[in-house]
Amino acid sequence: MSVLALQEYEFERQFNEREAIQWMQENWKKSFLYSALYAAFIFGGRHLMKQRAKFELRKPLVVWSLSLALFSIIGAVRTGAYMVYILTTSGLKQSVCDQGFYNGPISKFWAYAFVLSKAPELGDTFFIILRKQKLIFLHWYHHITVLLYSWYSYKDMVAGGGWFMTMNYGVHAVMYSYYALRAAGFRVSRKFAMFITMTQITQMVLGCVVNYLVYEWMQQGQCPSHMHNIIWSSLMYLSYFVLFCQFFHGAYLSNSTRKALKAN
Repeated sequence: MSVLALQEYEFERQFNEREAIQWMQENWKKSFLYSALYAAFIFGGRHLMKQRAKFELRKPLVVWSLSLALFSIIGAVRTGAYMVYILTTSGLKQSVCDQGFYNGPISKFWAYAFVLSKAPELGDTFFIILRKQKLIFLHWYHHITVLLYSWYSYKDMVAGGGWFMTMNYGVHAVMYSYYALRAAGFRVSRKFAMFITMTQITQMVLGCVVNYLVYEWMQQGQCPSHMHNIIWSSLMYLSYFVLFCQFFHGAYLSNSTRKALKAN
């Protein structure tokens, strides 16, 4: 693949992706340990907080959400620049099947930053537990499975990763910005929350489409992946699609229907 005619920052240029990929190949199973500790915190934390007063934690939550928003915005811009370049110069198939996302200029750092970020992102749930807010299955199921799948896939540099990561960066850029505004006390339109959930649902549909393309082109020997990865990824995206649709219906459509009936 030709060298990208895109401006790199020094830290991106100096990043050693070979060491990062090797580390992940040797340590990716630690994601199961982190997931187990996370699950233990959820159930143990909820039990401990049952008889305790909730923590306010508004300022730390603003800092937390704003930090993840800025990280996601920058990640979306940098990986998006790479994906746009590949799409416009080499086409859709190359953008899906190209492994250059893992070791190419600009994107190689942000690919690794993405998979590593799935561990600290578990901290979202700490605020929910300590502030005694409602914790839904979708929230912690999503956190655990994304962590496991991201670490599992990065080590193999599987096709489709550029699309998966760039989409997730983009959705999280909007989502964490929304969380930061809410935590800071700003009144945000309900339509913004609906828009975020709709983008998440769209992301799941596109994820399934990318998996289909990887499978089709893998049969032609042009997409570096394997069936186990495609199966797990497809099951993950399909389950997210169902859960996010259920959430959208319960959070927005059901309430709207009740209000409309009352108005009549």
